[in-house]
Amino acid sequence: MSASPVHHRLRRALAPLTAAALLLPLFPALATAAPSSTAAECAPPTAPVVPGARVLSVTAEAKPAGVIEEPWFPPLAYPAACEIKVTLTHPGVNDKVLVQAWLPKAGWNGRFQGVGGGGFAMGNFTFGLASALAQGYAAATTDGGVGDDGLNPASWALGPDGRVNKELLTNFASRSLHDLAVAGKAVTAAHFGRPADFSYWNGCSTGGRQGLMNAQRYPADYDGILAAAPAISMPRFLVADLWGQVVMNQEKTRPSLCEFEAFQRAAVQACDTKDGVADGVLEQPLRCGFDPAKLVGTKIQCDGKEITISRATAEVVRKIWTGHPAWFGLPKGAPFTVVGDAEPNPIADNWVRYFVEQDPKFDLKSVDYREFNRIAAKSPALMDRFIATDNPDLSGFRRAGGKMITWHGWSDAIIFAQGTTDYRDRVERRMGGAARVDEFYRVFMAPGVDHCGGGTGPAPVDPLGALVSWVEQGKAPDTLPAAINDTTRNLCRYPLVSQYDGKGDPKQASSYRCARA
Repeated sequence: MSASPVHHRLRRALAPLTAAALLLPLFPALATAAPSSTAAECAPPTAPVVPGARVLSVTAEAKPAGVIEEPWFPPLAYPAACEIKVTLTHPGVNDKVLVQAWLPKAGWNGRFQGVGGGGFAMGNFTFGLASALAQGYAAATTDGGVGDDGLNPASWALGPDGRVNKELLTNFASRSLHDLAVAGKAVTAAHFGRPADFSYWNGCSTGGRQGLMNAQRYPADYDGILAAAPAISMPRFLVADLWGQVVMNQEKTRPSLCEFEAFQRAAVQACDTKDGVADGVLEQPLRCGFDPAKLVGTKIQCDGKEITISRATAEVVRKIWTGHPAWFGLPKGAPFTVVGDAEPNPIADNWVRYFVEQDPKFDLKSVDYREFNRIAAKSPALMDRFIATDNPDLSGFRRAGGKMITWHGWSDAIIFAQGTTDYRDRVERRMGGAARVDEFYRVFMAPGVDHCGGGTGPAPVDPLGALVSWVEQGKAPDTLPAAINDTTRNLCRYPLVSQYDGKGDPKQASSYRCARA
């Protein structure tokens, strides 16, 4: 595939980092203060016992301090560590799974962190481990035996018979998450001579889905789970990501990104002040009633050319905002850069190719509305039992004493945020209402924020720190501090929303209060 804007956007999103992880090299005070501990010699520990698996090898290697540089992030400095690799297999599966841990040479904070992945990659072996290490954590991640290609699962999705490789899919969906927790905590305890005092999961996107799977399937593995922008209902939302492509094909109208941006701007302008302040961010995008037909006949400049918005283009936008009946649509104010790109979202496209149609040559361009209806029904029917991660019964996690925080950007162009609010609503209905669920699971929506960060709105600056305070000190967060450039906000606990007081500095969090929508 060519390196279209959607590919660049998705590759950026596959680094599942919290804002705190990104800001840590610039603002060391964001790291949570904790007891210091000096590590033992870097040597391979005894092979951990991992239920249902056989350990093939354990290696250890001293890792010097360094700096990781990526195109989209500030340089990330990390301290010296002991890198321990555990390779295991599940009898009868013929797989080979890597669990990799980075254990700080000095300054261990007494905590263990499981690091989530992105797209079709189960783990994050660079920024994820390095950012955890920089904050004093012993950290581990896994490849699940499926490699590290976040965009394309071609190397593992199908077995020799051309059917879905259900064992590797099970690794990716759930099994290897528990292996990671068991092996990672075991080598941490062996290396430091004592178990971690507390264990945390940290992930966004696929990492967020993994966090929910941990809570649902392995509720005792972590004391705290940070599940940001979670890929809930993966068999449904990935198909929904392709709805815009099908609409454009069927309607034989393919607007440019410049035209899409005109509709995005118009919606923001129409609904911006509903929260009391004009800041270019929609606090409640689902309450924005802007009609795309209002732009019909409007002339705009795109790449130096004048374009007149057509009724057909407005209808494409309307259908994308409305969504397919099987899932939600793109929220107003969110960019069209993924759903309206010249190329389909490769993760979604490959999901349909390999896991739904089980045909690598399947071409989305041939799909009309009727065919899309079939795919939208087939995907969850085949795959929900493996990977849906939308079970609202979190009673096991509550009984285990766990705490979980989810935050999600309302302008997420990849995983539409309504999936998160819908899940939280269903958990409430299943588990006794909002007050009871707030005792262990809280959701925070981030207006204007894109997938795992970016966008025009303030993103959380230290959600993991808030989780640690909740788990270890009992301080349940009512808000999450957030920032972008010189603007600060306190993200409100769902379903509350932020309202301007009408008199303070609109760039300061102190000028807002959380209130009922």
